[in-house]
Amino acid sequence: MPLPLTLTLWCQLFHQNHLNSVVVFILQGMSQLHFYRFYLEFGFLRKAFKHKFRLPPPSSNFLADIIGLQNKETAGDLPKTIEGSLPSANSKASVNLQNDPIIQKYGSKKVGMIRCLLTKEEMKTFHFPLQGSPDCENFIPTKCNGSITDNSPLFGLDCEMCLTLRGRELTRISLVAEGGCCLMDELVKPDDKIVDYVTSFSGITKKILNPVTTKLKDVQRQLKALLPPDAVLVGHSLDQDLRALKMIHPYVIDTSLLYVREQGRRFKLKFLAKAILGKDIQCSNRAGHDATEDAATALELARYFLKYGPKKIAELNLEALASPQELQAAGQDPRNTREVVQHPNSILECLDSVGKKLFFLTRETDHTEIRSSGNCRTVKCLSNKEVFEQARMEIPLFPFSIVQFSFEPFSPLLTEEMNKRMRIKWTEMSTVYAGPFSKNCNLRALKRLFKSFGPIRSMTLVLETHQPHLYIRYEVLEAAQLAIESLNGVLVEGICIKVQRPVTELTLDCDTLVNELERDSENRDTIYLSGVHDTFKQHLLQQSNLFLGLEAVILPKDLKSGKQKKYCFLKFKTFASAQRALHILTGKDWKLKGRHALTPRHLHAWLRGLPPESRRPPGLRVIPPPSEQEALQTLRADHPKIAAWRWSRKIGRLYQSLGPGTLCLILLPGTNR
Repeated sequence: MPLPLTLTLWCQLFHQNHLNSVVVFILQGMSQLHFYRFYLEFGFLRKAFKHKFRLPPPSSNFLADIIGLQNKETAGDLPKTIEGSLPSANSKASVNLQNDPIIQKYGSKKVGMIRCLLTKEEMKTFHFPLQGSPDCENFIPTKCNGSITDNSPLFGLDCEMCLTLRGRELTRISLVAEGGCCLMDELVKPDDKIVDYVTSFSGITKKILNPVTTKLKDVQRQLKALLPPDAVLVGHSLDQDLRALKMIHPYVIDTSLLYVREQGRRFKLKFLAKAILGKDIQCSNRAGHDATEDAATALELARYFLKYGPKKIAELNLEALASPQELQAAGQDPRNTREVVQHPNSILECLDSVGKKLFFLTRETDHTEIRSSGNCRTVKCLSNKEVFEQARMEIPLFPFSIVQFSFEPFSPLLTEEMNKRMRIKWTEMSTVYAGPFSKNCNLRALKRLFKSFGPIRSMTLVLETHQPHLYIRYEVLEAAQLAIESLNGVLVEGICIKVQRPVTELTLDCDTLVNELERDSENRDTIYLSGVHDTFKQHLLQQSNLFLGLEAVILPKDLKSGKQKKYCFLKFKTFASAQRALHILTGKDWKLKGRHALTPRHLHAWLRGLPPESRRPPGLRVIPPPSEQEALQTLRADHPKIAAWRWSRKIGRLYQSLGPGTLCLILLPGTNR
């Protein structure tokens, strides 16, 4: 079953039905400074992860916020206004019926049962198992294909699941007929080994399931025999129940969608039962949910909708009846109840909605207060090595895992020094010396020549040498590299010139670094172009048939004037598309200069964000070599450089062991969270 995922403002997830699990690795104590300071050591991370983002954490305790630590299982008592099946009149105030999603879908008049059935398109949208779907090849149809009328019989269905080595599997099924008669209430033993009974939701324990011999195929056969040809199944989030049964049924009413609110958000069955029917279900003093009770409740909710009609449901103003806890779970301000809806807005809420469990693995020294609970298993280890070993065993068993490694962060003084050195390094990598030139060289022509490779921050004539040289500091690394590749060893004004970077401690491995930057997964499909004008984008789009696979055109602007700069980046779907476009755009028709990109967009933003004191004018900088003690320190196993290399490889091993359909993220939250 696809895992529900709350999307954020920086991420849009396509093909969500292919998502089987999510794994988040947190390298606590490491930051973007570590990543670029030890870029060559982080070999696996830079090659395997194509998308890199620079995001500020939402709060000082971002991990608890993301997981939903404050929201988990907070469905407390409902307000005192809900004593019976109908709310008091004051809850109807200020309800705009015309804009209510139920009125918009069904109208204001009563509807027949057929109108409440999900269409085939809706079933596809909400991931119901359908005949012919690639993920339903082994599913069994109920053979209910008779003619449907408004008088066709309704059957409430609810299933409980546990977690096995293969994922979520059926452990209990309940089928209830109209009138409340329970036709079927069976315990089911999964074929695979159970790793978590999820007792807080399912009510199932090892002791209860031990004597059971009933298998999935037995209940499939029994259900097919019980259902008449025109049977309509009713349930709350019924897609999950049918997937647990591995069965396909064409006629369904899903009460979570029947009572849907704005933006497709849904209330929980517990809330709807109390707010509409005046019933208390899933009480905290019970061990888990009662499948028969849940099935009967869903059936009652469907009958209520048919009896009173959409207008009555809209007038109930369910948002006004929700408790502060319900509203908090919806991520809304309880004081503004007209726009409040119940919807999972955190990881725990999402997992809770499908009866799944979060796995959180960290070290004992970490102070994050995330304890084990009904829908969260927390394991604390003594060392990063133990975290690694535990992760290898446990990650395959959970749909959502958060694995946190802890490292000693840079001290504030060292962080300041490292920031300074990084800015100097990128400045020197973007700087070239060119020459020699004749003493009567044409400086204006030379400036035009070097400017054709990209924007120049400063250009100085160096007269310390026998013949003049030029010091050129470029705005972007790609421009400097393009100048070196294009002009080094070339005759300029009759003299063979050299174009090279300044040789300092920070640029000794520059050639290796440039090669690795070009092979970075984020840069491989992107090209850099210089010499573009205001009409470039328009001409590019007019001839888009030449540039298949073009995904983005990035046109930087001057921060002060707002004018478009004369260089750009083009991002393509594949390396081959980028290579082909580069060949065309640097040809005789377009006459641009360009090469493959070296710097991702987030790097420029990060460099701009470094402290102002590290932005000094270019010039010769002598950085003192490390002392003997510092040099020996670098060879220690716990040095950040060694740690970066070692843990990049270890995370690579964990990554390679992940199953298909896994979304993997790595967070480097830094020292200041």
